[in-house]
Amino acid sequence: METTTKTAKEIYQEVKANPARKRFGFGEKAILVNIDPQKAYTRTDLFKTAYETDPRQMEYINTLAKKFRAIGWPVVWTHVAYMESGEDAGIWGTRTDTPDSLQNIKFGSERSEFDDRLEIDKVKDVIYLKKMPSAFFETQLQSLCVWHKVDTVILTGGSTSGCIRATAVESLSRGYRTIVPEECVADKHESYHYANLTDLSLKYADVLDVQEVFDWLDSQKG
Repeated sequence: METTTKTAKEIYQEVKANPARKRFGFGEKAILVNIDPQKAYTRTDLFKTAYETDPRQMEYINTLAKKFRAIGWPVVWTHVAYMESGEDAGIWGTRTDTPDSLQNIKFGSERSEFDDRLEIDKVKDVIYLKKMPSAFFETQLQSLCVWHKVDTVILTGGSTSGCIRATAVESLSRGYRTIVPEECVADKHESYHYANLTDLSLKYADVLDVQEVFDWLDSQKG
């Protein structure tokens, strides 16, 4: 095992500046999957469980969603919420039991609500409730990808080290080109965030500047 005195952010910036892997690249058609941009994780002014990496994250996500809709490509939003008993969180909900715990994001609670800054089209967009880290696990996301004949999955939301990573690994495992716009994902601590961006970019996904994703989507209009 290599050792280092560099921070996770420094390592990520080095990898980004000197890519050692060929990109998977964009395919022919993409789906946008916005993972758990709900108040429990986005409203740092309200909840200890929330986090912010790029203050323009919600703005960028809204722009991606608009661009997807403009070319008729699918937009998905996921969120988590649990029964009063918490039993639907399974073993994942057994490590802690405080007001901030995962299984205590209850149906109908403020923590379960999408961030008010998001522009969700409740007619055109797809909303999935998920219980576990990956957006693919026991949701209809795979069927939706097949229906729309997509070959590329673009991920936003959080956390980078949790649900983004889990979904990216499963996306790759299912044969999809997987894109993570850097400014559109966030985590609680920069070490977790940048360590996982490094790992994602080396193994499972293309981690790109969001502007490159915007430009690709704009090129699809013709």
